[in-house]
Amino acid sequence: MNKEKLKILKKIRRRAKIRTQISGTAARPRLSFYKSNVNVYMQLIDDATGKTIVSVHSREIKDVAKESSVEFEAGKLLAKKALDKKIELVVFDRGGNKYHGRVKAAADGAREGGLKF
Repeated sequence: MNKEKLKILKKIRRRAKIRTQISGTAARPRLSFYKSNVNVYMQLIDDATGKTIVSVHSREIKDVAKESSVEFEAGKLLAKKALDKKIELVVFDRGGNKYHGRVKAAADGAREGGLKF
C-alpha cells in the first residue's frame, strides 16, 4: 500500500477512536482542532445539540509577534471568546493529530488564555 494512503488511514483510525471516547456537553464543550496545510481551525462544540458555540481560524489573527506562533495566538483568541460566553472547562479533541507542534501550541495558547482541559 502507498505510504501516503497508509498515513491517512492511520489518522482516520486515531480520530475515530478519540471521538468514541470524548463528547462535548453544554457545560463542558469539545474543543475541536483541525489543521490544513496553511490554516488552523478551532471550535467549541456542544455534541448534545450539535451546535458550534465558538469558532476561530488562523486568518482572524492579524499580526503575530515573532516569538509566538499563529496557533498559539488562535488558542488565546478562542479562550477569550469562550470566557466571554462563560465557558471555562473544555474537552480537547486533537482530531487524530499527534499532540506535538502546531496542536500543542494551540492547546498551550488556549490554556494560557484561561481554558481548563
